[in-house]
Formats: sequence, structure tokens, C-alpha cells
Amino acid sequence: MIFDTHAHYDDEAFDSDREQLLERMRNRGVEYIVNVAASMASCKSTIGLIRRFPYVYGALGVHPDQVSELTEEDYHWLGRNIYKPKIVAVGEIGLDYHWNDNKEQQKKAFERQMDIAREAELPIVVHSRDAAQDTLEVMKANKAEEIGGVIHCFSYTKEMAKQFMDMGFYLGIGGVITFSNAKKLREVVEYMPMDKMVIETDCPYLAPVPNRGKRNDSFNLPYVVSRISEIKQISSDEIIRITSENAKKLYGIVENRI
Repeated sequence: MIFDTHAHYDDEAFDSDREQLLERMRNRGVEYIVNVAASMASCKSTIGLIRRFPYVYGALGVHPDQVSELTEEDYHWLGRNIYKPKIVAVGEIGLDYHWNDNKEQQKKAFERQMDIAREAELPIVVHSRDAAQDTLEVMKANKAEEIGGVIHCFSYTKEMAKQFMDMGFYLGIGGVITFSNAKKLREVVEYMPMDKMVIETDCPYLAPVPNRGKRNDSFNLPYVVSRISEIKQISSDEIIRITSENAKKLYGIVENRI
């Protein structure tokens, strides 16, 4: 069964049918989902989701676009609540220079949240956009290889992929792999070993072809699997099996936890 390693089911895009949608997941081939927070508000709504659905786990953290609003009280809250049952990672955290130029503020928040992950012995879910080299440098300076985790929605070159994988990080592959203009990502998928791959939706964003532009959800992951299967020349069943095993290792999920 499929493991969706990165979703945002607390997003307002799911307000009309969230409960019904999540209730159908296991009957239609989705074994586990990790709902990943991006703001303090979504940290709290993520905790609510994981309480209601036994196969939904959570990651708590603040996206780089949101860190300008972080307070010391927020960091203390994260440091306490990261120990709640079924919280399996700190994220999504990292650097994003696409919309904001508060680079030093983003780096400090990234480092602070890595410290929380290190203390809790949890992996990190890293968001990196238009900030490849800085992301790598901050991670190396903070010995992120000792923490481990995943580079979510990987979008850089295979040379950069190698450096992150050499640090022990998984790469998250989602709907972008089906896009016609995803040549660079296809090269990464062709190059990377399967034991470093996990699959994700980032829903409600980045729906794969043929549903590009629509609201995304975990039921679209077979399109991602099919495209990876074509590139790697491995059966879809094997892609699902390997990426699910990788995800369980990444997040420390064992079958008797639910």
C-alpha cells in the first residue's frame, strides 16, 4: 500500500470533504499519511487530525515563508509538543528565497528547528526553493546528517541530489515528475538509488498529470508511481513496496504503533 510522506490535509482546500476523503484512504490503497505543518496554526490543526485518524501521522514545524512571525513562545511550544504521540518529524522547515529575501531570519529559524529535532531525536522535513547551496551549507554547519530526514519536493540537479543523499537524506518525489517540463527531476529519479526515494503529494498542491491544476490528494499517487516505474524500469508494485518501506524507516513507523 502507498505511503504519502507529505500532505497538508488541514488546508482550507479540504474544508468541504476532509473527513469523508480521509476515511476512504485505506480502502483505496493508501496505508499511511504524514500531515506536515507549515505554520503555528497548522501545527495545531495537524495535532487534531492525527488524533482522529489512526493512519495519519504528523510533522510539526514552521515553513520559511512563515518564520518572520515566530516568537520565543512559539519555539517553546514546538519544543514541548513535538513529543506528542504520532508526531514523527519536525517540518516543514528550511529556506525559500522565491518570495522572501529575509535570508538570515530564515537561516536562524531553520537552525532553531533543527535543534528541536535533534533534542527530540526526530527527522526533519526540509523545504528548499531557490536556495540549494545555502540549504546545503546550513545543514552541513549544523551536522544535519546526525538528524536525518527528507528533502521534500526535491527540485534541484542530480549533483545536488548526491550531496543531500550523501548526508543520509531521502528525496521526496511527487506530482512534478509527471510534468512535461520536469527534465531535471527525471534525471534525478533515473540517477538516484531506490533506497533513498519516498513519494509524496504535497496536497492540495502539485497534482500530477492528468489532474495538473486541480486539487491534489493521495489518490493521485499512482500517477506518480507509474511515471517513476517508467523511468526506473521497475514495476509499480515494487516502487510502492520500496518507497513505503523507506517511509516507515524515515519516520520510525512500525505496524504495532496504531
